[in-house]
Amino acid sequence: MANAAAWFIFFLGIGHVVFGLVRYKGPVADAVTAGFVGKFARPEVRRTAFWFLIFGPLLMLAGQVGIHAVAHGDLALLRMLGIYAFATAVLGVAAFPKSPFWAPLVVAPVLVAVGYGWLPLA
Repeated sequence: MANAAAWFIFFLGIGHVVFGLVRYKGPVADAVTAGFVGKFARPEVRRTAFWFLIFGPLLMLAGQVGIHAVAHGDLALLRMLGIYAFATAVLGVAAFPKSPFWAPLVVAPVLVAVGYGWLPLA
C-alpha cells in the first residue's frame, strides 16, 4: 500500500508538469522567447506558471523518496514524508479548497500509518 502511495505522489508530479506545460504554454513560451533568465517575474501569469511547474519535480522527488523508503523498509522516512505531505495538503486545501490538494490529503495518511506500523509495509 505504501509503495502505491509513493508511486501516486511521483505520478502526481509528472501530471503537474504535463498539465502545467499545457495550461501555461503561452506564458512559458513567452518567457523562453524573451530569454528565460529573469523573465518569470512579470507578468503575474509567468510567475504562477513557474511556481506551478517547479512544484512538479518536487513532487516527483518526494515520490522517489517514498519509493526508496519502501524498498529499504525505512519506516521513519515514510512517516516523515507522510507528515510533510499531509501538512502541505492541509495548508493547500485551506488556501485553495477547489484544488487538487485533496489528492495528497488522502494519500499522506497512508504513509504516516505505514510509518508508525499501523498498516503493513507491503
